[in-house]
Amino acid sequence: MKKQIYFTLALLLAIPSAMANDKAKIIDEISGYLEFVDYGGGTIFPEQIPKGEYAKMMVIDARDATQYAKEHIPGAVNIEWRQVLAKSGDIPKNKPVLIYCNTGTLSAQAGFALRVSGWENVRILQGGFSEWKSKGGLDANAKASGAAPKH
Repeated sequence: MKKQIYFTLALLLAIPSAMANDKAKIIDEISGYLEFVDYGGGTIFPEQIPKGEYAKMMVIDARDATQYAKEHIPGAVNIEWRQVLAKSGDIPKNKPVLIYCNTGTLSAQAGFALRVSGWENVRILQGGFSEWKSKGGLDANAKASGAAPKH
């Protein structure tokens, strides 16, 4: 949550003073969002996602193209975290969206920006790709529930 607040403050400081009225509107929007957002800020743990659910959602790898090319969650599309708003037209609002980076820090910023911009369907993968891998990847849910992974 602290990282999201720092991101919000950085965002607000980047707004030119000539846009003071717009700045007040943005602050009001962010304040309203923070009052009603669920406790986790839209985060989800790898073990909460059953293997079959990945095919039903858009998965966004928010890391750079080099990291994405080396390894990523199967079916993920690469939209670098800084580009999510610029490419938001490619992100659906009518189905679940999962966004991740290496550890969850940058994807939390991108997810926050999307959620404040109206994407209520965005979830941030807690712990990012590294935690997803360490908990069993696509089989994290089955591992956590004690069920044998089905391949």
